[in-house]
Formats: sequence, structure tokens, C-alpha cells
Amino acid sequence: MAAVPGEPRFEIRHVDDLAWSEVKAQQHGDRRVSVWEKFVELTPELTVIYARYDPGVIVERHGHRSDHLVFVLDGEITVGDRRCGTGTHILLEEGATFGPLVAGADGATLYEVMMGDPRAVPADKAEFAALLASHGIDELPNPPLDLPDWLGPRTD
Repeated sequence: MAAVPGEPRFEIRHVDDLAWSEVKAQQHGDRRVSVWEKFVELTPELTVIYARYDPGVIVERHGHRSDHLVFVLDGEITVGDRRCGTGTHILLEEGATFGPLVAGADGATLYEVMMGDPRAVPADKAEFAALLASHGIDELPNPPLDLPDWLGPRTD
């Protein structure tokens, strides 16, 4: 159904109809691990992401430029020193930071919502580099993403 300019939008999507985008990658010895996302909604006002974390992937401590909700659908992540298994809800208000996030042995599937600018704001790049080095992990360059112009260039 086509949107009518000026009218409220009604839309139904299924995650199986959306493509996975690799958004972060690391080399864990001989194994490449990544964060994968399906962009369910991506507008300046609302971003909805269906995410998959490969087992053991580590995401740096960071915040976002808007309020951010995370719900663990499957598997588990550790946020800082807190284990967050299936059914866990995480609230991150704009300006707050969380992490590092570490995916469990079976990885994790997350549902994320950001109400505004979804771009991440790293908390401490040197801290993250030291964490990865302590685990023998190499951070790989961010894979290219086809994102809307209003997001500007990637800075994470």
C-alpha cells in the first residue's frame, strides 16, 4: 500500500523480507564474528532494528543520540557485568552509556528501538582497544552500509 502524503502511515513488514547488513566485524583468532542488523524502520524520528550478534562478539561501551530500547529475544548478552538473557529489557536514555556488550556462547538476537538519531557515541575508544587486545581480538573496519543521507557519514 502506497503512503498518501500528509496521511498517517500504516505499514506491515516481516523480518524475513528484510536483508541482513553486517555492521561491525572482528577477528577472533581464525574466526570472523559480526553484528548483523535488519533495518525494520529507519527514519529521522524512529529506528527499529532486528539484530543478531555472533557468539563472543564485543561491542564497545557507548551511548546513542536518542533514547534507546533493547529487548533480548534469544540468547544472551552481558552488559558490563550484568548477564541479560532472553526476555531482558534494557532502557538507555539519551546521554547514558552502556557496555561493553558481549554476546554469549550461542550469540544473541535483539530487538532495538531508537526514538530519534540512532548514531552511536563511543564512550572510550582507548578502553575498547585495550579490552579487545586483552582477548586477542582484532577490530576489523566497519563494513560499508547503504544508509540514508540524513545520517551523515559513519563515525562509530
